Amino acid sequence: MKIYLYFLLTLLLAACGSKQQTEGEKPVITVSIEPLRYFTEAIAGDRFRVISLVPEGSSPETYDPTPQQLVDLNQSCAFLRAGYIGYELIWADKLQENAPNVPFFNLSEGINLIHESEKEGHKHAGGIEPHTWNSVRNAYTIAANICQALCQIDPEHKEEYMTRFTQFGTALKQTDEKILTYLNGGETIFLIYHPALSYFARDYGLTQISIEKGGKEPSPAQLEALINQCHEQHVQVIFIQKEFDTRNAEMIAQELNIPIVTVNPLSYRWEEEMLHIARALSKLSKQP
Repeated sequence: MKIYLYFLLTLLLAACGSKQQTEGEKPVITVSIEPLRYFTEAIAGDRFRVISLVPEGSSPETYDPTPQQLVDLNQSCAFLRAGYIGYELIWADKLQENAPNVPFFNLSEGINLIHESEKEGHKHAGGIEPHTWNSVRNAYTIAANICQALCQIDPEHKEEYMTRFTQFGTALKQTDEKILTYLNGGETIFLIYHPALSYFARDYGLTQISIEKGGKEPSPAQLEALINQCHEQHVQVIFIQKEFDTRNAEMIAQELNIPIVTVNPLSYRWEEEMLHIARALSKLSKQP
């Protein structure tokens, strides 16, 4: 089916590639996920309309773009990708071959990546932990890459993008300071269904334990070992994501008598989500 879709897209893109933008419309930039839309809009201002391929609630590791989305991408000024998430690795090369006039930018360039050998219990496509955006430090690098991309495709407004990037960097510093305040004396170990907070954990010296094992539900034996590990390490919070099954997390929470906190690492409201995660780990959240 994917092979058929690929050849169908080849025909559609060839037919639509020369379509001119409607007069008065803003030029479009396409990004791979919602957090990148947040970053890009912060730097681009109102110069571009920014759209993301993966809707919230879908997993970018398994998502297949619709034929219409991929046709629309051919009309974009650029495609900004996170870098290593599953569907990007599957589709990006094919897409670029059929949209040669659309520049592609890897926003993870310059980030100190977490490789598979550094992780335990979970494997990602390409052997790299892909959730680079869930980190204030990485967000600065991502924003710098976005600024550079915008200056390249629209050099006339370079100073404007540079100014917004500076302002965004200041905002990121303030977010980092708030997170550090929340984490001071808070929990240093947390359980999560899918390990989407590896970079967040690295930034702040935290330990992330994943319920998933090799991208699959844990076996009964693995689940028992996981519960014992959480007992021994005094885990006090479980994070769950709405796009994944929560039954095992609920069972573990009941067994350990600890709260479940819903997080959305794919949220457009990136800053709000980073602070939400930090608050859940804060000692202040344990006070009545």
